[in-house]
Amino acid sequence: MDKFAHMQIFVAIVEAGSISGAAERLGLPKSAVSRRLAELEARLGVSLIQRTTRRLNLTDSGLAFYERSVAILADLDEAESAVSQAHGALKGGLKVALPLSFGLLHLAPLIQEFMTLHPDVRFELDFNDRRIDLMQEGFDLAVRIATLEDSSLMARRLAPIRHVLCASPGYLSRHGTPKVAADLASHACLAYSNVRDPGLWSYRGPDGLPGNVRVPVRLAASSGEFLMRAAIAGEGLLLLPTFYVHEAVQAGRLVQVLDDHVWPELGAYAVYPPTRHLSRRVRALIDFLADRLAGEPYWDRRK
Repeated sequence: MDKFAHMQIFVAIVEAGSISGAAERLGLPKSAVSRRLAELEARLGVSLIQRTTRRLNLTDSGLAFYERSVAILADLDEAESAVSQAHGALKGGLKVALPLSFGLLHLAPLIQEFMTLHPDVRFELDFNDRRIDLMQEGFDLAVRIATLEDSSLMARRLAPIRHVLCASPGYLSRHGTPKVAADLASHACLAYSNVRDPGLWSYRGPDGLPGNVRVPVRLAASSGEFLMRAAIAGEGLLLLPTFYVHEAVQAGRLVQVLDDHVWPELGAYAVYPPTRHLSRRVRALIDFLADRLAGEPYWDRRK
C-alpha cells in the first residue's frame, strides 16, 4: 500500500475517532484498517495513537503526522482539482453541515444551483441544529448561525442574522401592543429553546443602551417554524430571526412591535477546521454562497 493510502487511513481514524468508525467511513473491514495503522507505525518507528478502552488519543508524533498528512492530502486533492479545473470541471465530494431551518429555507436552493453549475461535485448534506465536531465527524464545511465563540475554527461571514419581535394582529388587538421592553413581562411570549436561557431576551434600546428583560414563556420550542405558526395563530409575542418571519410580516399575518429596539444580531458563518487546507471545491462553495448572500439579505428587504 502506498504512502498516500496510509495517510488517508490514518486521517480517517483520527477524524472518525475510532478504527471502527474509520472502517465504516472508508468501506473497509475493521481488521484491515487496524492492520494498516500498525504497518504505518512500524514503518515510521513511532506510536501515533494511544489506545484506551474508550477512545483513541494522538501522541505528539501522531498529532504532528496528522497535521502534515492533512496538508499533504489537501495539496494532492488541490493538484487533482487544478487539473480538472483546467478542463472546466470541479470534481469530488463535499460533506457539509447546515442549520435545519435556515439551511432548508435559504441554503438548499443555493446548493442546488451550485450542483447545477458543477455536476461532477457530489454532496452529503446534514441538516441539523446540533453542534457538530467537524474534524471528528469528517465534515469539510459547516454553516453556523452564532456569534462564533469557537476560536478553533476558521470562518467567513456569509450574512447578518437579525431578530425582530412580532405578534399577530389578533393577539395585539386582544392584549395590547407593548410600548417599552418592560411591558413584555405582562405578555405571553414564545421562545426558541435551543439557547442558554429562553426566557431572558436581550436588546439595545432607542437610546443605544443594552438591556435585558425576563419574559414569561408560554411556549418554548426548538423549531422556529412551529413558533412562527403559533404566533400567527395568536398565541403570543415572538422573537425570531427575520429569515423565518419576513414573508408573514410582509403579508400582514404578523406585525413587528418595538421596532425602535435592536434585538440580538448574529451571523451566518461558513466554518472549517484550521488544520484542513481548503480544497478547490470547498473554496468554490464558500465563494459561491458568499456571493449569493452578499449585501443586504433578501429576507430583510422591504417590498
